[in-house]
Amino acid sequence: MIIEPRMRGFICLTAHPEGCAQNVKNQIEYVKSKGAINGPKKVLVIGASTGFGLASRITAAYGSGASTIGVFFEKAPSEGKTASPGWYNTAAFEKEAHAAGLYAKSINGDAFSKEIKDKTIELIKADLGQVDLVIYSLASPVRKHPDTEVLHRSTLKPIGGTYTNKTVDFHTGKVSEISIEPATEEDIANTVAVMGGEDWAMWIDALKAENLLAEGATTVAYSYIGPALTEPVYRKGTIGRAKDDLEATAFKIADKLKDIEGKAYVSVNKALVTQASSAIPVIPLYISLLYKVMKAEGVHEGTIEQIQRLYANRLYTGNAVPVDEKGRIRIDDWEMREDIQAKVAKLWEEATTETLPAIGDLPGYRSDFLSLFGFEIDQVDYQKDTQEVVEIEGLVN
Repeated sequence: MIIEPRMRGFICLTAHPEGCAQNVKNQIEYVKSKGAINGPKKVLVIGASTGFGLASRITAAYGSGASTIGVFFEKAPSEGKTASPGWYNTAAFEKEAHAAGLYAKSINGDAFSKEIKDKTIELIKADLGQVDLVIYSLASPVRKHPDTEVLHRSTLKPIGGTYTNKTVDFHTGKVSEISIEPATEEDIANTVAVMGGEDWAMWIDALKAENLLAEGATTVAYSYIGPALTEPVYRKGTIGRAKDDLEATAFKIADKLKDIEGKAYVSVNKALVTQASSAIPVIPLYISLLYKVMKAEGVHEGTIEQIQRLYANRLYTGNAVPVDEKGRIRIDDWEMREDIQAKVAKLWEEATTETLPAIGDLPGYRSDFLSLFGFEIDQVDYQKDTQEVVEIEGLVN
């Protein structure tokens, strides 16, 4: 079938298998071009199929020759219906990894559930024995708690008062004002339950109880802070409360890993175009301005560049991992440079529907968004028929 992007709001309902595959190959080539990293050898990535999780898996495999197990929740393809992009990403990654002689297997299911944790534990026991790096990169709007079976839904809301600011429809380029009603205490609690640190800690507890964490093992979860500009809707909103909880959890996990000389970190990453960030009002306008400034300064990074730098320049240098005053790895350092943020803040004041084409990088935003789904990748002919039903070679049933 010929596959085209079908949009509904900030979601693309289709994905292109060959585009996703080429996207993965491009990331692999980037990591290989940067040289070897004396890094992990047996890696579990929870949330391994898109974004930072996928980049983490690729960097471990092709930077350090690591064996990788990926856990994710993706929709399989069927005749006449495309899979979700993470399915195609994983199929492509495993095909490339196996051809390169690298171990790679995957588990598709609800990572919050005890069932998927147990299945992962059995796979590590059978194939790897132990893991020396656990990446936690889940991005889900909903979590069914494995103990209470309560369904928690996260929200994107400010705390304490209505928030009003500019946003942009990245499809049309229209800049408008948006107001977001404040969160209730229930909203906050639910968002922390979904996006906080509890599930990360449950994974580490489960792995450690089975002696599956190697001596000196490291675990990393991903977070974001951002500038004062986005604070009300992000860092000081419901998501920020969840990120606070995630960051506090790193210290609790680190304490539990002391007996194996293990480490737990939160890496604060750069603002990038993801399905999640596209859903947050204000953020797409901020990112389009940020991209313009960072590209002009020559310090723009995509997902794979961020994670390769995290591994090579922070986690696996042979020296102590540099952290900020709150114990966080700051790989958002280029985004948060004072000169970068001052320029973005100035452009923010100037941003209107009329001025944005000149002062922002909306084409870059749109292109990055579509590339998440395998579209607008240079090396792909989208006029050709493509096979939508693709299998994942190492999928464990």
